[in-house]
Amino acid sequence: MADISNGMSFSSLRSKWVWFAILGALLIACGVIAAGNVIMATVVSVYYVGVLMLVGGIVYLIHAFQVRGWDQLLFWALSGVLYVLAGVFAFLNPILASAALTLFLSIALLIAGVFRVWVGWRMRPLKGWGWVVASGVITALAGFVIVLGWPVNSLWILGLFLACDLMIQGWSMLAFAFAIRR
Repeated sequence: MADISNGMSFSSLRSKWVWFAILGALLIACGVIAAGNVIMATVVSVYYVGVLMLVGGIVYLIHAFQVRGWDQLLFWALSGVLYVLAGVFAFLNPILASAALTLFLSIALLIAGVFRVWVGWRMRPLKGWGWVVASGVITALAGFVIVLGWPVNSLWILGLFLACDLMIQGWSMLAFAFAIRR
């Protein structure tokens, strides 16, 4: 069969279909567990972001002492310290951190939705532009609904998003596994 763009042949990928199916099933199971306790899933996602910020901050600090010049050192060191402090904050107060992350998520959804509507509207002569606009409207509405319920919904929104993402990824891996099996 033909080669896939990264050089792996389709037949060697087909022979691994079971592993994709197992990964899909595990992701779905994790998604169901997260959906069963969205508050705990929110805390876990806040801790995950906290770890990423801590690691990023440490890398920034290490990088700060690799650059030349005080102005660059100061910039990178300050960035690193801010990342480390934000990571520590996520661990010390995950509920308040989830409120901040939920607010940022809602703002990002609003901006992305409005941008998508604008792009879709500019695509008007092309076939399918309405789908882009509809997608933008739905995304902006999701952001708006999250903002309306904020900060109370910040206890479960991030966990719900995590649960949905895990389940969608799981189903897509299962679908992929069974598609390459044929």
